[in-house]
Amino acid sequence: MPTTLITNIASLVTNDPAQGDGTPLGLLTDAAVVLDGEKIAWVGPAAKAPAADTTHDAQGRAAIPGFVDSHSHLVFAGDRTQEFNARMSGRAYSAGGIRTTVAATRAATDEALEANLTHYLREALRQGTTTFETKSGYGLNTEDEARALRIAAAHTDEVTFLGAHIVSPDYAEDPAAYVELVTGEMLDACAPHARWIDVFCEKGAFDGDQARAILTAGKAKGLHPRIHANQLSYGPGVQLAVELDAASADHCTHLTDADVDALANSDTVATLLPGAEFSTRAQWPDARRIIDAGATVALSTDCNPGSSFTSSVPFCIALAVRDMGMTPDEAIWSATAGGAAALRRTDIGVVREGARADLAFLAAPSHVHLAYRPGVPLVSEVWRRGARVA
Repeated sequence: MPTTLITNIASLVTNDPAQGDGTPLGLLTDAAVVLDGEKIAWVGPAAKAPAADTTHDAQGRAAIPGFVDSHSHLVFAGDRTQEFNARMSGRAYSAGGIRTTVAATRAATDEALEANLTHYLREALRQGTTTFETKSGYGLNTEDEARALRIAAAHTDEVTFLGAHIVSPDYAEDPAAYVELVTGEMLDACAPHARWIDVFCEKGAFDGDQARAILTAGKAKGLHPRIHANQLSYGPGVQLAVELDAASADHCTHLTDADVDALANSDTVATLLPGAEFSTRAQWPDARRIIDAGATVALSTDCNPGSSFTSSVPFCIALAVRDMGMTPDEAIWSATAGGAAALRRTDIGVVREGARADLAFLAAPSHVHLAYRPGVPLVSEVWRRGARVA
């Protein structure tokens, strides 16, 4: 394949401290990048750029690694507008929440589910997301969980089995039997299509013992754990994540000092999902507390039809800076390199030689504009695997 020199980049976030200003962002000014097929072949000052087969002018824009959205729920059908409207109007609403989406998803055809998935993937791509994780969790029976994962696996390698989203309505009177199903027949059917296993460890969903049993069974089948932890209340989720070497503990809204210390002394990433707090008017996670303790933080959308119906990582960056105590530099790192860490990947979320050639260009001179100009569609060009795709 021909090589491509992208030059005239006003500022480039590399997330490589060996580059540029030596900070975690590895910020380069007046920069250039050479792409060779799907990989980055060279990064540095534009004045020192080597020749390439073709040249692309970035026109003085800022560039960042493509966003890594490490937590989403995109295989679903149906709409929960009425539920959101009621919640925002201050009224109690009892439409069934996740169960409403489960019913719609079970009734949908494979074609309808895939069309919905690809619609939101295109939407996210236009906003700079070049890698995404997505989960099952709206089937809650063996057949529909397995087909959700098959559909997702056609579009990403980062597929998560979430049969333990809530107890299936089919087993409302026998949660223990549902855990047995998730760890047995359902896991057997789903494991070949997934890389990860997840569980919603929360009051009203699965307790610590149930979550441990589910994640341990997944590990035995070759799936690596991640966990919905401490979203709605204090609980055992974060400690369990660290105990089982989960790649990520997601939400992390209600944390004790022991939880924060555990994250800081582990390889488990704290993935924060500000879209959920925004959409539910809930308490914001304290990102400042977690970062200052030394834990690794990722930012993700949690895109789902019930509690965080946004595919916009830039929107989540703005929320994290405004309401969660993060600096613009920390937020952009968490939405790129942090997301990669939450997926235990080193080939994405960074701009350096040998990394995947994923870049987003901004109609702005600096990445800070993502928080400085919230709601403005600043992503003007996206390259994924070395090709311009948006």
